[in-house]
Amino acid sequence: MKKISLALFAIFIIVSSCQLSNRNATKEDNQELAELFERYYNERMELFPLEATTNGDNSFNNKLYADFTDSYREKLKTFFNKYGVYLAQYDRDNLDKNDQLSYDIFKREMQMSIEGLSYHDNYFPANQFWGLPLTMGQLGSGESAQPFKTLADYENWLRRMYAYPVWTDSAIIYFRKGIESGWVLPKTLVIKMIPQLDAVASDSSDKNIFYGPVHKFSDNNSIITADKKRLAGAYADAVNNYIRPAYARLRDFLQNEYLPHARSSTGISALPGGDKYYNYLVRFWTTTNKTPEEIYQTGLTEVERIKTRMDSVKNSVNFKGDLPAFFAHLKTGKEFMPYKTPEEVLNAFHTIHHTMEANLKKMFGRTPKTKFEIRQTEPFRAASASAEYNQGTPDGTRPGIFYVPILDATKFNTTSGMESLFLHEAIPGHHYQISLQQENEKLPKFRRFAQYGAYVEGWALYCESLGKELGLFTDPYQYMGALGDEMHRAVRLVVDVAMHTKNMTREEAIKYMMENEPISEEGATAEIERYMAIPAQALSYKVGSLKIRELRNRYEQELGGKFKLSDFHDELLRDGAMPLEIMEGKMNEWAEKQKAR
Repeated sequence: MKKISLALFAIFIIVSSCQLSNRNATKEDNQELAELFERYYNERMELFPLEATTNGDNSFNNKLYADFTDSYREKLKTFFNKYGVYLAQYDRDNLDKNDQLSYDIFKREMQMSIEGLSYHDNYFPANQFWGLPLTMGQLGSGESAQPFKTLADYENWLRRMYAYPVWTDSAIIYFRKGIESGWVLPKTLVIKMIPQLDAVASDSSDKNIFYGPVHKFSDNNSIITADKKRLAGAYADAVNNYIRPAYARLRDFLQNEYLPHARSSTGISALPGGDKYYNYLVRFWTTTNKTPEEIYQTGLTEVERIKTRMDSVKNSVNFKGDLPAFFAHLKTGKEFMPYKTPEEVLNAFHTIHHTMEANLKKMFGRTPKTKFEIRQTEPFRAASASAEYNQGTPDGTRPGIFYVPILDATKFNTTSGMESLFLHEAIPGHHYQISLQQENEKLPKFRRFAQYGAYVEGWALYCESLGKELGLFTDPYQYMGALGDEMHRAVRLVVDVAMHTKNMTREEAIKYMMENEPISEEGATAEIERYMAIPAQALSYKVGSLKIRELRNRYEQELGGKFKLSDFHDELLRDGAMPLEIMEGKMNEWAEKQKAR
């Protein structure tokens, strides 16, 4: 019945859309397509309200759905199919260049979204790295995307807190479906989830992260005293009678029922149909048709290339041991751990920013208006968190935020690649790319807020390679840190593919990572478990950066004196994130225009 009804719906769309497609007769008349993209984006925000909040759309800030359930996924399948049929009514050749880009990006998005719904990843609704239990803590702290400025803002979050137990109970049902079907998480990941949940469930004090918005009352003069008192009571009730019990239920379920059924295997090839699922994830994250084996071989080649550079740096500082001994020196040398407080660590990142500001102006003609901040990662999630960038909003109400996890400032190592980390996560990496994209009102909204892993992470990793041109990496130990970060991304290509297709174990992957880069066992463990939780995502970085560097090198050779780096960067960022194949076609057209100048 569902297949028949979907077909009838498609016929209806075709008939009702024919008038639109007939009007789409010239390259100048694309208003209907713009309206289609606008409808898609607005409907998508209603279906994914947390995404809307992140994007600065406050229309659905009180909504929270269990979007992993079978019934909800059927709704999503109908949604993506519907818009795929709509798009088919347009003749791509009759569209202007910008709309052709939108057409190509949109078509791929519909196809990949529909295919993704055919896999049972909804049987693990959360893991130790991603998932609503972590996101709720961030939003509920009052320091993230959920706004807390008006009375309506506070009421909206109350509704989300009331809805969270429903999400939790649904998640438990689907975790159980996973047990029945063999789609379960590895034991080591489940073990990491339990203390994360317990940190919220067991904290009955007003220090619980969900009391964050109440503590902000003193700074808010737009809410009257009576409402503040009422809301304080309502928040206490929601935290103690909705949030904490829900976290406790999920914690107890994972500890007592799920953990005994969790798998001892590392890669998703152990899941029913896991090989096919991984191949999909490789295409999804890299936005290419590269095979896992191709990517694996690229990783091996890159590891050897970067190892040679690392050896040169080791020799330049007259270190007498081999590379593993040099790694150990970098990890343990007291001279590389000069900080005493988190504030000193954060100030060091501010210094990096100031050092390269003058050179940034030479390399970028366009810079974002969105403000930027550096913050310490919240304690409740810091143990399993990597440094990360949280996007700001186009209207400027929320800045872009570079989060740095600092478990112990006295152990924060300067050779960990602080300069390259800032270039990647902050400026000119994620902050420039994401902010410029969101601020570009000429793009349809589905593109303004799109994030394609290979483009977004590829750009950020490419930015790490700009360190010397920006006046950084003057200290050989900092450059070694940058090489360590580059090696880290190369190692990912090897271990991610090997774990998920070649039966490499978690322990073997940790060992391989520690042998090839200066990383602690704790750090390597967190990284390897991340790749276990979100397979293939880590491949996107190196695949994307290699493509961007390839294009830059090609155009520098082809254009000679007509090549201007700031123009290349501006063009690369001008149209926002897109699949690599589409990006390459666009950039090739740009290069041809430069030749004709």
